[in-house]
Amino acid sequence: MVMQISRRRRFTNAFMLSLSGFATVLVVGVLFFILGYLVWNGGKSLNVHFFTNLPKPSGETGGGMANAIVGTFKVLLLATSLGVPLGFLAGVYLAEYSGKTFAFLLRYVVDLLNGVPSIVIGIVTYALVVRPMKHFSALAGGTALGIMMIPIAVRTTEEFLRAVPNSIREGALALGATKATAVFTVVVPAAISGLVSGMMLNLARVAGETAPLLFTALGNMFWSHGWLHPIATLPVMIYNYAIAPDEDLHQQAWAAGFVLLTFVLLINVTARTIIARGSASSRR
Repeated sequence: MVMQISRRRRFTNAFMLSLSGFATVLVVGVLFFILGYLVWNGGKSLNVHFFTNLPKPSGETGGGMANAIVGTFKVLLLATSLGVPLGFLAGVYLAEYSGKTFAFLLRYVVDLLNGVPSIVIGIVTYALVVRPMKHFSALAGGTALGIMMIPIAVRTTEEFLRAVPNSIREGALALGATKATAVFTVVVPAAISGLVSGMMLNLARVAGETAPLLFTALGNMFWSHGWLHPIATLPVMIYNYAIAPDEDLHQQAWAAGFVLLTFVLLINVTARTIIARGSASSRR
């Protein structure tokens, strides 16, 4: 009886191990297939004109997405300026100052906000920003993406600050520092590598969002000066070109997808490098 149970356990463990290995290979294979398909179609469509020229009118071949590349960086800069400071301060409050009841409620609200579909955030921003201004704008697009960045920034800040040992806080307070001074001059610098990497991953998450920008930034075939006019972005241009009937526009959409993927990949690699260096320095 004991031998039978032991054999069954060994068989079950071997089966689960092989099943998990197959699932891992399948997931990695699907990921590399998607990335390879995008790199193949987007890479062969890239050229210098894509980065330097404006889009051509419908029916004409060639052109580029220089305005969309610049517009994407402008919208992301505005989103980061809005979402990161608010999320950082809320995360500091949760990690260092809040009580149990209020902290539970705030975390619950943050998690709910993180689960709101991006298109809903776009509609709300349209009602609160676009309609009062009576036109689409980079400001509205940055606001929508900034709202999406807030909950992740809150949770990232809280988790990395809580990972700082209490002995560091106690040492700063023992030297006569106030609570705020200890937090912002000792605790935050101790967690700075994790905070920076977390904010960069947050930026990478919203970089490819399309739905909020359709309701807020809309798009522009020309250069958009300032922050109060419709502006072109790569995700919206990909969407518009992908549903267009012209094959040349489809190739432009593949190229834009490849550029956007490369941008997100660079952010992720940089963030992982910062985390790895921070972990290595903390062990020394």
